Amino acid sequence: MAEQDKPTGTGPSVRVDSWIWCVRLTRSRSLAAAACRAGHVRVNGERVKPAQAVRAGDEVRLLHAGRERVVVVSKVLSKRVGAPAAVEAYVDNSPPPPPREDVLALGMRDRGAGRPTKRDRREMERLRLHGSARRPPAG
Repeated sequence: MAEQDKPTGTGPSVRVDSWIWCVRLTRSRSLAAAACRAGHVRVNGERVKPAQAVRAGDEVRLLHAGRERVVVVSKVLSKRVGAPAAVEAYVDNSPPPPPREDVLALGMRDRGAGRPTKRDRREMERLRLHGSARRPPAG
């Protein structure tokens, strides 16, 4: 058994992809597993695979839907529960979401303004990618 695979804490544990799905941070377990494989999930600061064990007290960071969620596991769940019970399973330390006005202002055009020109489309794409680490495709 590798050094990093050895359990570090005591108590029950569950797979990180399963736990993220159980507490309703993602819509499906396959989306949670895909986020882990893509490197969007970190447990205690380390990128993890979907089968990584999560225990009470671990900090889980999830980048999902353009927003980072930072939660501390307070209860280990192995089955999906309702929203009120799911909220009790973690402590949410996430930064607040951006104001709705800022989100809507980026991609809005006036009604009746017609189809956007090529210049308008490039400007909208530049605004959409402004805060992300991705670069637009060359071409």
